[in-house]
Amino acid sequence: MKNRITSYHAKYFAYDLTRQFPSNDLDKLTSSLHDAQVDLNPHQVEAALFAFKSPLSNGAILADEVGLGKTIEAGIILSQHWAERKRKLLIICPANLRKQWNQELQDKFFIPSVILENKSFNDEISNNGNLNPFIQIDSVIICSFQFAKAKAAYLQLTDWDLVVIDEAHRLRNVYKPTNKIGNSIKNALLKKRKILLTATPLQNSILELYGLVSLIDDYIFGDQKSFKSQYSHQLDEGNYEILKSRLQTVCKRTLRRQVLEYINYTKRIAILEEFYPKDDEQLLYDNISAYLQRPQLYALPSSQRQLMTLILRKLLASSSYAIRGTLDSLIVRLEAILLKNEPKNTLDLELDFEGINELSDEWNADTDDEESSSEVVYSVDDLEQIKQELEELKQYRNLAFAIKENSKAMHLQVALEKGFDQLKKLGANQKALIFTESRRTQDYVFELLEANGYKGKVIRFNGVNNDSKSNAIYKSWLKKHKNSDRVTGSATADKRAALVDCFRDEATIMVATEAAAEGINLQFCSLIVNYDLPWNPQRIEQRIGRCHRYGQKFDVVVVNFLNKANAADARVYKLLDEKFRLFEGVFGSSDEVLGSIGNGIDFEKRIAQIYNNYRTPYEINEAFNILQEELQEQISDRMLSARTTLLENFDEAVREKLRFNFTQSQLNLNKFEKRFWDISSYFLKPYAEFNEKDSKFILRINPFPGSGIPLGHYSLIKTNEHGKKNEQSLPDEYHIYRKGHPLAQAVLSSCKALQTPAKEVIFDYSNTPTRISLLENRVGESGWLQIKLYSIISFEQDDSFLIACLAEDGTELETEFAERLFSLYGYETYDVEVPVEVKKHCEKLIVSQKEKAEEVNNIRNQQFFDEEIDKLDIWADDMKISLEKEIKDLDSEIKLRRAEAKKLLNLEAKIAAQRLVKDLEKKRSLKRKNLYEAQDEIDNKKEVLLSEVEQRLEKKIVETELFTIKWKIT
Repeated sequence: MKNRITSYHAKYFAYDLTRQFPSNDLDKLTSSLHDAQVDLNPHQVEAALFAFKSPLSNGAILADEVGLGKTIEAGIILSQHWAERKRKLLIICPANLRKQWNQELQDKFFIPSVILENKSFNDEISNNGNLNPFIQIDSVIICSFQFAKAKAAYLQLTDWDLVVIDEAHRLRNVYKPTNKIGNSIKNALLKKRKILLTATPLQNSILELYGLVSLIDDYIFGDQKSFKSQYSHQLDEGNYEILKSRLQTVCKRTLRRQVLEYINYTKRIAILEEFYPKDDEQLLYDNISAYLQRPQLYALPSSQRQLMTLILRKLLASSSYAIRGTLDSLIVRLEAILLKNEPKNTLDLELDFEGINELSDEWNADTDDEESSSEVVYSVDDLEQIKQELEELKQYRNLAFAIKENSKAMHLQVALEKGFDQLKKLGANQKALIFTESRRTQDYVFELLEANGYKGKVIRFNGVNNDSKSNAIYKSWLKKHKNSDRVTGSATADKRAALVDCFRDEATIMVATEAAAEGINLQFCSLIVNYDLPWNPQRIEQRIGRCHRYGQKFDVVVVNFLNKANAADARVYKLLDEKFRLFEGVFGSSDEVLGSIGNGIDFEKRIAQIYNNYRTPYEINEAFNILQEELQEQISDRMLSARTTLLENFDEAVREKLRFNFTQSQLNLNKFEKRFWDISSYFLKPYAEFNEKDSKFILRINPFPGSGIPLGHYSLIKTNEHGKKNEQSLPDEYHIYRKGHPLAQAVLSSCKALQTPAKEVIFDYSNTPTRISLLENRVGESGWLQIKLYSIISFEQDDSFLIACLAEDGTELETEFAERLFSLYGYETYDVEVPVEVKKHCEKLIVSQKEKAEEVNNIRNQQFFDEEIDKLDIWADDMKISLEKEIKDLDSEIKLRRAEAKKLLNLEAKIAAQRLVKDLEKKRSLKRKNLYEAQDEIDNKKEVLLSEVEQRLEKKIVETELFTIKWKIT
């Protein structure tokens, strides 16, 4: 293959592909968008730009509705930081989303990450000698809210470049001193740049917005008193507009209905399979249910009573196979007590109920009580009752073991047939994802399906994936992907990937525990079966979201089971279906409804209480009626209206801006990808075989010995005309070639270091496929061209090219002419001597462009500076408002007391009233004095902040000459 570009093209392109742009430049994200394996959606680009809008900003709240890809928006922002070598990055999220973040960063952005929890934290200290495990080289750190609170001191010691807080509405009550997690995280991360992700930034009170904004920046609003005095009461239209304009500097929200021209959403279709349990199943349920309602139970640790009761009820509803293993554990515990072998204060039920550890963390998130380790002393009467309880449990266990066939399992086959029939009508893949909360039930369902028409077509997916079939799938997958980028080296992650691949390519049914509800994407499946239905709506939404998500091409069928003999089950289903609207429609449950219950744990606890405290259908229905009324109050129409007014802004001008950004981003990406491909084919020509048509190559020789860069197939995945990348797939043996790949990084560095002495370069216009009038008029002519990179480093780094371009007769040509020249292919001829007058003329043009670049930079920095000063001025005014209001309130009270004193006829009462007035006047005088002192303190704080801004304003300038050439167009 003949080189189409010269070393001058290559050097210019290399600097262009690696230069840094200012915060408000659309080109800033081009490199990250190219590197990421994500589709180009304009609202996501807009959100990422919003987060970068000012280098002085402390962050942003991205509040798009559910399903619009806030994770992708944050990923683009993280990717840009990563590319700029700002790699002290932290993600704080709910525990059940940690694996999902870990997987998304790897799969979509090729960014390594580490999940920190107690074990990995302690291992990092003991094994690697790292005394602060939050500081790890070239890895994003991911941790839960609870872990961040527990390790707040370590967070505070880390100089974070960016912190992303997912599901940030969980911290919206941070303004309350009782919100321990929120305040710990806020105090540990003061002045650190943060991105908050939430679909429900406002739910119950305007103060929640104050709380979330204070997490980003304490200087956007004043203190809580001033905020409440201005905004917390009945807001009039004027106050709404003021608050809205202040929020627009920090909060961005996009709605699903606003992006329908870019994103095609599919529907959810619900199928309800009803069944009646058999007599022996009902007997088992009634016996254990009555057992769990007793005030005293010895088999359950007292500290875990509520949680264990919930889990036992869930297992009881799952299958007889699930509950019998748990009954065994309870029997062993009671036998240990009788043998005077005091059992542990906890029950290990991970095999029975796989999500128990996570659920326990969530249930106990707000409690700091340490478990008492004191030995329990049992009386003679206690021991007698324990013996009776033990015998009862043995009877229940024997009954559970005697039940070989479960009614729900028999109806599963009917439900699958209905689901597959619906898929056939839709034209979707014949695949089903079955969820259960118990690993024992999972085994039972697996064996049942294998024996009834699905032999060899069923796989399991759980937290350990160590059954023989899963191990065989994993072994085969490793062999298939040997030496490819698919193998990460993490057995857990690779085994999960192997099972997902097997489900996509071979299996018909995946029977999964809650482990499949996070961190995996299954858009190729359109049938979800909730064999066990969680009571927490957030968990159900998360399950369905594995399949009903961006990229799903078909409507998603959701199958649920309902025990018609159980009044409580019927009311739970009705709530989930009608109130939360989880199973039907385009969008599933709305943000308002899901947001009203937070993480869903309190809602789950309420349901558990109803099951445990009420027995008759009448009592159960009354309890659910009360719960439903409370839910209605939580989903406040007034707050929904406030959120619409304050946060939603989408007129035609905004829509036009999105369209422009989409078009411009597409053009920028196309140009970036073309230059990236040209520079790669130029440099790698001696080492690789290129397929130009498909943008692929086979690397035969490593040009960088010792670097560990793998040989083999590489492919550049380009964004198509619709901005899509996800729809394109590659054979497994291919490496995705992108700017962040070690090979590409080495190529770019090598091209930037190319020796480029003054030469004549011939640019070939005759073979260009498109007409470029700017160049066409100068075919046959020649001239001179000098290019330098000019870097201004102040608030941020801003790289621009200084380009001096002359015709042979000395005519000055615009910089666009020079840029267009490099869109032509060319070749080098001979070395040239640059005439002195040409050097002087070029220098004159370069100096002029430097001045212009500095002027543009100064104007931009001045805008950033003015915005920061405006913010501080408003903050200072806010702080004074609350102090002035206190004095005004005292003025009113003194006036009232004086008037009351005049009306009194009794002298003693008059004197007492006047003394009260005098006390109030003293208090007012003290407040006035405090006001002046506080105003001075506020002004001092403002001065400190201004000094910090001024320090960051100091400039450093770096000028790098690329080359000077004599150009000629033929």
